[in-house]
Amino acid sequence: MTDAPAPFELLAGAPDSPVLLHVPHSSRAVPPEVRAGIVLGDAELERELDHITDSHTDAIAAVAAASAGAAPWRFVNRLSRLVVDPERFPDEREEMLAVGMGAVYTRTTHRAELRPAGFDPAPLVDRYFTPYAEAMTRAVEARLEATGRAVIVDVHSYPTAALPYELHGDGPRPPVCLGTDAFHTPPALLAAARRAFAGFGGVGTDSPFAGTYVPLAHYGRDTRVSALMVEIRRDLYMSEPGGPAGPGERALGVALAALVDAVTDEMLRSGPAT
Repeated sequence: MTDAPAPFELLAGAPDSPVLLHVPHSSRAVPPEVRAGIVLGDAELERELDHITDSHTDAIAAVAAASAGAAPWRFVNRLSRLVVDPERFPDEREEMLAVGMGAVYTRTTHRAELRPAGFDPAPLVDRYFTPYAEAMTRAVEARLEATGRAVIVDVHSYPTAALPYELHGDGPRPPVCLGTDAFHTPPALLAAARRAFAGFGGVGTDSPFAGTYVPLAHYGRDTRVSALMVEIRRDLYMSEPGGPAGPGERALGVALAALVDAVTDEMLRSGPAT
């Protein structure tokens, strides 16, 4: 944990790249003022961060950016999802509220208390969630202005064994899970991802995690914005929970670069969306 990390960072890619790699859950950083509202002891918090953090996914995205023919843009959360989770709905639409994991978590991965009863999430939403959402919206709009399209690829990971907080943890847990959205995930994008990750022992769809991230300003209304979630099972590239990365980190980054290249080539062939 650090004292004052930047909340998020947009890392520039090629000017003509439509691809935006979104890395929302790779950080363990919790600012002191946020830490003060968490009831866990220090050792318990570190253990929770081991479980909840998508460790090394920022490094996988960095390998992809360095390996792709046209570097994608990267939007990276520099704070832990224990501060706010930028991918949750900030209201009653969020199904994870059922286990205390809305935009601001009140329960842990093992359903223990994380924040005290009656905790008011509004200040954290105002300080961290809303500026993040606004910045991500601007990043998408910049790709639309530059290329006529935006392709958001969410880069996540998940544990080999289901954790108690998972609402759909009894489904298949393939090496690579691709989360889709009926409106924002075109068949060509899904097919390209299946080809890119074919060498890792199996690619599944929407299990154990489903859906994609699209800024609310574009969600369900802008066909120029495509999106796909890439969920990587952690035993492919790291020691669980929260341990160091292995050779799989680079191999997965190169596979992600292949997806980026396929998407970019397809966009160049088809031209801007209308």
